[in-house]
Amino acid sequence: MKNKSFRFLWLGQSIAGGGDVFYIIGLITLLYLYTGSAVLIAAVPFTVTIGHFISGFLAPILIDKYPLKTLLVISQSGKTGILFMLALFNEFTGQSGPVYLIFIFVFVISFLDGWAAPAVSAMLPRLVPSEELVKANSLVSVLDQSVQLGGWAIGGILAASIGGSNVIWVTFGLFVISSVLMMQIREQHSAANHSRAPKTKWYSLKEGWVFIWKNPTLKTLSIIAFIESIAFVVWIAAIIYIYVKEQLQMEEEWWGYINASFFLGLILGGFIGLKASAFIRGKLSSIIMAAGFGLSLCTILFGFTTIPMLALFLAFAFGVKEQLKSIAMQTLLQSNASADQLPKVYAAQGAMLSLTFGVASLLFGYLTEQTSVQIVFAVSALLLLGSAVFAFRRRLDLRLKTKVDNE
Repeated sequence: MKNKSFRFLWLGQSIAGGGDVFYIIGLITLLYLYTGSAVLIAAVPFTVTIGHFISGFLAPILIDKYPLKTLLVISQSGKTGILFMLALFNEFTGQSGPVYLIFIFVFVISFLDGWAAPAVSAMLPRLVPSEELVKANSLVSVLDQSVQLGGWAIGGILAASIGGSNVIWVTFGLFVISSVLMMQIREQHSAANHSRAPKTKWYSLKEGWVFIWKNPTLKTLSIIAFIESIAFVVWIAAIIYIYVKEQLQMEEEWWGYINASFFLGLILGGFIGLKASAFIRGKLSSIIMAAGFGLSLCTILFGFTTIPMLALFLAFAFGVKEQLKSIAMQTLLQSNASADQLPKVYAAQGAMLSLTFGVASLLFGYLTEQTSVQIVFAVSALLLLGSAVFAFRRRLDLRLKTKVDNE
């Protein structure tokens, strides 16, 4: 945890995460100002998802060619350059510019961002001792969720006070700082994967999937993550907005209150991970199972309650349980794959979960329109219950490896 490179990693990633939030807020503000189209605004997260999926699918080819630090620097520097072009495009063309070019910029930024996530997650075990992985994952999670919680609030204030164009210029400044910090990282295992015989592109693409399929722990964790990526769709903004209006029958500000409660729960869960890292490390499988059942219970109660304050508490409790479970799953995954395997595993998982979440968002949105928000939360609760039961049945696979074979 005292490693300077780890500090540069989490600080650079936190600044980049804040920039990502500001950039989306600024972009949505401009699109609404220029077009007034809800469809175009909704197309922004969809474009981001597609960019992440394609990038995650192709990431293993790049991982075999370049060290993780190089990928991080290329990713963040590339995003900075493209954002600068987007800012200039907006300054010189404004409302008269073709909207489709904005979405091309969005896609390219998302594509560049797609291989950063697996690189960051895979780099953590290389920068901190194995016994401090729980603490490192907790710290990164707390920072990420704090940035998300504060970023949307601060970004909204900035957009209202200085305008969407200037928010994008602020994001450019944050991206520049993040790129500089990423360049300071010193990766000890950077050459481990580049001294071997060259691999075909097809072999590189399928390698992460093969690792997952052959390793019982990785397979179990990936199945759990797959089921939960579908179930967690109920927490997207569109469904929570409908829930607030139809189920709680409250005004729009309660949409913000629920989101804030959820993120505060995530942050508290991260702090618990920091303070009780040794205990959590010895109870990883139990935490995954217990949190899974707790998430299912919170979801069904949240979906059917009509009491606003109870909904806030349940959203908060859901966040705490989800964060603890996420930390446990991250630590298990990082401890059950070698330094060479981890980037491929994260890339494969990232591609799978991006596509799954995108498709599930459309399906759950349609289901909400055709039935009711209560039915959607009931389906989510059943999926989470199924995930918890699956974890219990495969509990012997959810074991911590204290020593990883790095051959």
